[in-house]
Amino acid sequence: MFKETAQLFKAAAPLLAKTTLWKEVRISSTHGGSSVHGHRYFNVTCSLCAKVPPRKKPRIKVDIPGLERITYGDRMHYVPGLAKPSFPTWVRDWNDPSHYYAPKEEEMPLHKEKSCFIFNQRTNALEGVRQALWLTKSKLTNGLPDQVLSLAENEANQIENQDERVQNAIRHARFWDTTEERPSRDHFCVALLRSLIHLCGSLQVSHPGLGRRILAEKYSLAATWSRGEDLFQVRGQNGLLLNSMAPLPVLAGKEEVQSTADHVLETFYPISPTIDLQSVQVYEEQNHTGFKADYPYPHAHTLFLLEAGDTPVTLLPEQLRAKMIMFAFGNALARAHTLHGTKPGVLEQPIVVQSVATNGRMFQYVVFQLNTTDLQADEGVKNQVWVENDQLLYDFAKVRPLIKKRVVQIPPGLSGYKPETFQKFLSLYLHGAV
Repeated sequence: MFKETAQLFKAAAPLLAKTTLWKEVRISSTHGGSSVHGHRYFNVTCSLCAKVPPRKKPRIKVDIPGLERITYGDRMHYVPGLAKPSFPTWVRDWNDPSHYYAPKEEEMPLHKEKSCFIFNQRTNALEGVRQALWLTKSKLTNGLPDQVLSLAENEANQIENQDERVQNAIRHARFWDTTEERPSRDHFCVALLRSLIHLCGSLQVSHPGLGRRILAEKYSLAATWSRGEDLFQVRGQNGLLLNSMAPLPVLAGKEEVQSTADHVLETFYPISPTIDLQSVQVYEEQNHTGFKADYPYPHAHTLFLLEAGDTPVTLLPEQLRAKMIMFAFGNALARAHTLHGTKPGVLEQPIVVQSVATNGRMFQYVVFQLNTTDLQADEGVKNQVWVENDQLLYDFAKVRPLIKKRVVQIPPGLSGYKPETFQKFLSLYLHGAV
């Protein structure tokens, strides 16, 4: 019986191989021999495993002047040996959405020959901060301004049992707010940031100005400017924005702003400043803050960016700081265009926007002051940026200890808490309300 079955499979194998996939399995029979059985895969066919056929090259029709083709168009039916007639495209007299053909890109009514370079939340700038400084025509200063850092040093502006409550907020995000052995970054990063914002908001009793703010999420920004011979735009959703009824106070005075005209912008030749930016055709050069004109909280205060697992792209710290600078600049520029129009020039009242980014453990701080909207040339007054990078809030938060060679390297729980990092966070939050 086994030998007859094997012969049938061998005879039918060439025919079956053309239609489906078969696998030969050799099994031993009860009489000590062996036979070949075919097993069919019902989930895969040859058409799925075969290579994609090459695309047919379009046939080029050659028109020879003075020679007319003899077609079967007059006879109204196909005639072998005669050429196929070409008829003009039929245009309907009515609007049929199911048979709509979009016009060519060059025939669009708002088409522009000059493309626009877009910076969005997915952009990974190669040169990082240096590229952002050139795009925004800004001067970099390491460290936060002294007038901002001094806010949290005053005991009247500190939270009661500040260090203990901050450590409890970290433990809540890393240990208490999850049932998993190791919570994901997109979970504890959001929980920690919102806990710190809520903790800073508890000072509203002693500082009523904190109550004139509101958090906005998933708003869309659009800011357009010219730099050199190119057109640039910052747009898209970019994190959690803290809005205020009143603008932030100016950090640099008029003399310091005028002194930025002597600063020479750093270049990174032969790399182009537009590297890693998306080149698209922008029909309308929009400038929009993302909120209506009658919004009661029109001024951008602080932009919070999360480097969590659900973000579209994971950025290195250098590229993350560049993203913070670009979107802080975009919020300030959109606000300047709303107040003063799109005519470039030096602002009488500079606009200040802050930015904070975190991955749940390390914090980045940026303060941007927009002094001018004349960004086309390298000469003249520059904008100003203050950057405080790579500030650890704590060293480790372990559920279980890390043991190597029977020695506890890292104990369980929270270790290495650094209070100065939260003081800078609190200083930025209190800025404008003290």
